[in-house]
Amino acid sequence: MKKKIQRIKAPLNQFIKLETSSSIILFGATILALALANSPLNEEFLNLWKEYITIDLPGFELSKPIYKWINDGLMAIFFFVIGLEIKREVLTGELSHIKKASLPLFAAVGGMIAPAVLFTVLNTGNAGGEGWGIPMAADIAFSLGILTLLGSRVPSGIKIFLMAFAIIDDLGAVLVIAFFYSTDLIWSNIFIGLGIVAVLLLLSRFNYYSKYIFFLGGLIVWTLFLKSGIHATIAGVLMAMTIPLRSKTDNHSFYEKGKKLLDNFRSEYETNGEETMLTKKQMHTIDDLQVLTERTISPLQHLEHALHGWVSYLIMPIFALANAGVAFSLSGDTNTSLSLNIAISMVIGNVIGIFSFSWLSIKLNIAELPQNVNFKQLAAVSFLGGLGFTMSLFINSLAYTDINIINSAKMGILLGSVIAGTLGYFAVRYTTRNNA
Repeated sequence: MKKKIQRIKAPLNQFIKLETSSSIILFGATILALALANSPLNEEFLNLWKEYITIDLPGFELSKPIYKWINDGLMAIFFFVIGLEIKREVLTGELSHIKKASLPLFAAVGGMIAPAVLFTVLNTGNAGGEGWGIPMAADIAFSLGILTLLGSRVPSGIKIFLMAFAIIDDLGAVLVIAFFYSTDLIWSNIFIGLGIVAVLLLLSRFNYYSKYIFFLGGLIVWTLFLKSGIHATIAGVLMAMTIPLRSKTDNHSFYEKGKKLLDNFRSEYETNGEETMLTKKQMHTIDDLQVLTERTISPLQHLEHALHGWVSYLIMPIFALANAGVAFSLSGDTNTSLSLNIAISMVIGNVIGIFSFSWLSIKLNIAELPQNVNFKQLAAVSFLGGLGFTMSLFINSLAYTDINIINSAKMGILLGSVIAGTLGYFAVRYTTRNNA
């Protein structure tokens, strides 16, 4: 039993540690973007992201401003990692069993429906109604960062619930983007892209994987989707579904074969003594050991591990720099009503939706409270579901085209995230004070 718990806790602790440290960098990038946008360098900073970068090849041209390359290109990698997390959790993790997945599933559904409905009601008659998807999203980096500030007083059940909730919420956001924020669709491109995905899925089903073939396929699918009208980041999620979870060598075989290879390496070392240069036999042994290692780590685990740091420490901060910069102004151009409606929907809508749907699922005996977690603590952590910084900014960039509306929405997102994060911190701190 202890070994099983350790197998669950080890990757969980590593994941939380990574997300927590990256949240500091993400926060710093956000503050820097806001500072530059409200400084004498305002014009130079904001215009930087509008500079065009063009790829011009025979018969093919792709020209976009820098912020579009970030939102359509780099964020496709972000969504790819989200897709890998979703697939892993559904097949082997917290979402692999109905009872385990039910509570965060209901919470995520409530955390999407209630904020969207509340925003629609509050914003009736006001400009910007198409941004109803903005208050739905949750940001796991900041949320886990806040929980970690509270230390060991926070039960592990709350952290696991929040992680599972955020993953399902991200999936919901992906579906919202695909169905409601994609326009002027070119169906031929979409069907060709889906056909490539289907072929890669078939290869994955037979446990065949080549990083070169899958990378080339992913690049083609991304380009097709980019030119089809459906948002290119959806290609990232679909490609993640094609990556095999199974490894080609089981753990026992790895141990036996690896031990034999290391024994061969040692025997060569003992025969030739300590030398600066490796022998040919030792070089071949190292090559064989590397191949064995690659065959033992599943492609999905390898990619998730390799890309998580890049996404957390580079892509998300760059996205924040390009999208969080807004010049605060109380001029007539600022739609303060829209800002307040977004902020209120993010905070109040998520608390009501997450907690009420969770409570209902438990009372109907569909789900159960996590171990050592009570309803007060569940209500407290619901506030953190309203902290929707990264995904909310992303949906904002899709929902609106008017720069004044975009900036007003950004102000609402920042305000709502700060309030949700602050209230969440103190609510969780108060409800877990006996655990300190």
